[in-house]
Amino acid sequence: MSTALHWFKSSYSGSEGGDCVEVATQPAAIHIRDSKNAGPNLTVAPGTWAAFLGLARQEGHV
Repeated sequence: MSTALHWFKSSYSGSEGGDCVEVATQPAAIHIRDSKNAGPNLTVAPGTWAAFLGLARQEGHV
């Protein structure tokens, strides 16, 4: 049984479009894609995504 992914944009994304990243979460995987190209996506483990977000916060990007 396949469950459709629920994609969402960051709250930092504006309404004017441009460069946005969308994310869909599942218990064992985080899916990341370009909002302008819904085709290919990058899939990472939740721990990898958490580490990325931690580094982005340290750098002031999130």
